[in-house]
Amino acid sequence: MTQTQRKYLNLLIKIAIVALAMWFVVTKVNNQKNLIEFEHLIHQIDPLTIRLILFAVVLLMFVNWFLEVIKWRFLSRRVEKLSIWKATKSVFCGLTWAIFTPNRIGEYGGRVMVLKPENRATCAVAMGVGLFAQLVLTSVFGSLSIAWFVTTFIDTPSSVDFGIWIIAVIYALAFVILYFNVSWVDYLVGKVKFLQKIKPFFAVLEDFSVRELAYVLFLSAFRFAIFTSQYIILMLVILPDLPIVSMVLMIFIMFFIQSAVPSLDIFDFSVRSFVASNLYAYITTQEIAVMAIVSCVWFVNLIFPAIIGAFFVFNVNYISDNKS
Repeated sequence: MTQTQRKYLNLLIKIAIVALAMWFVVTKVNNQKNLIEFEHLIHQIDPLTIRLILFAVVLLMFVNWFLEVIKWRFLSRRVEKLSIWKATKSVFCGLTWAIFTPNRIGEYGGRVMVLKPENRATCAVAMGVGLFAQLVLTSVFGSLSIAWFVTTFIDTPSSVDFGIWIIAVIYALAFVILYFNVSWVDYLVGKVKFLQKIKPFFAVLEDFSVRELAYVLFLSAFRFAIFTSQYIILMLVILPDLPIVSMVLMIFIMFFIQSAVPSLDIFDFSVRSFVASNLYAYITTQEIAVMAIVSCVWFVNLIFPAIIGAFFVFNVNYISDNKS
């Protein structure tokens, strides 16, 4: 393929990715009644308070993704050293790809496309460690919160309550143990015959020490706290009567269910809104307000960053002569 052909093919791919992402964004945001309802709700609150709250939520979004950039640099450093700028471009490109692919699978492809071709597969595996760390937190807090929810709001015998807590604790511990023994995945891949060809890419899992995995988990916990705080900030202002403990634990349940249900990022607001409205019905009658808050956080955390990522997409060569 000539240089001119590569140039035009790259341009075509970039335009296609951005056009698809923007079409999804415009179509869904225009049909998002909850965002309109959110706008109506905030008009009933002091304008200065709302500006400060929305500024805090957006600021936390940038802090959240900056932490992901730091984590991504750390995870990929043994394979390819990334500057802050290159890691940022990589993360935001992945976010743009993620919104129109099932369960954010496109985030892998979008993120590693910024890297050297020979490092992409191995770095995708390393990236999986970071995503798994996030899943561990979601699973631990989510399972324990579900146990609290069932034993608090559903009338069950004491023996059943005890059994539910035992299952939740075992489930949570299983994720923690598997995370700190992530090298088992490399071993298991080696035992499957038809996966032999990709086993070399999983060797990077052997390189992570317990201390390094703990550091990745710490960064993931910081991110988990940030996007939990975004919900709390909005709910404290718009629904100040909600009991704080119940509010937070139900946020954890929402994260857990959301991670377990296959969906596209762009349809994610439907899943979140449905789950949130049904959960919070146990502690508030303000269903529309809850759904509006969920939609606002969805837009700030996923759609807005995907729009930013669209600009980075144009700086990536998808067909190259080993240059990113």
